Amino acid sequence: MRTDRVVAVVQARMGSKRLPGKVLADLCGKPVLAWVVDRARRARRVDEVLVATTTDSEDDAVEEFCQRRGDRCFRGHPTDVLGRIVRAARASRAEVVVRITGDCPWIDPELIDEAVQAFLTADSSVALVLNRLPWERTYPIGTDVEVCSLASLETADLEAREPHQREHVMPFLYENPDRFPYLHLRSGGDYGALRWTVDEAADLRVLRSVCSKFPGRDTFTWLEVLELFEREPELATGNASVPHRDHRQAEPPSPPAEKGA
Repeated sequence: MRTDRVVAVVQARMGSKRLPGKVLADLCGKPVLAWVVDRARRARRVDEVLVATTTDSEDDAVEEFCQRRGDRCFRGHPTDVLGRIVRAARASRAEVVVRITGDCPWIDPELIDEAVQAFLTADSSVALVLNRLPWERTYPIGTDVEVCSLASLETADLEAREPHQREHVMPFLYENPDRFPYLHLRSGGDYGALRWTVDEAADLRVLRSVCSKFPGRDTFTWLEVLELFEREPELATGNASVPHRDHRQAEPPSPPAEKGA
């Protein structure tokens, strides 16, 4: 099996339009971003977890958060997220990149390991392993894992021109499956309507209810959360009306960063 250096890059910024500051919002006693980083770090197949934030002054708070905890932080372009992730991965000497978003506190280390293992043992033609596609999702929103080589991301960085491809990082790859064949991992059930991410205040209220059911624990698995939702289906109604952004939606981009930056 391949022994590539695997780095999980957690993209995080304070400037969310729907819920500003959400990545540092309190969630049962610690910031949302702390949940994400701590849980990602438990993945056995990940060599390093790196937070990639922006150069905007409001994200000084993200860098300060990382410094207090001893987490590595990279700062890059505010809206060219693809370029930021590529440069963060280069800075950490990554060969394989695991992309995670900083608003998904129930990210599961077992799902990360499953995706990394699948990527490292797949046929060499497989360029991307992921557990959701915008048009087909079986895992809850908020448990998303995407794994690819740095080389594939560098190609996307050079060629991607559409705003949504720059903002959402991976679309250039899965929109060109002839060039970048992908392996889509499925959960075995249909749980794609469940929202375990933080986009709006309603999401944060639901997630606070969830972690209150596991007092003193931050190691619960996605399956334990699923069992909770099956026992208490009213939890899912708390944020069921929050719209999930289409992957083709993107904020107006600033110019991409210089390739050598």
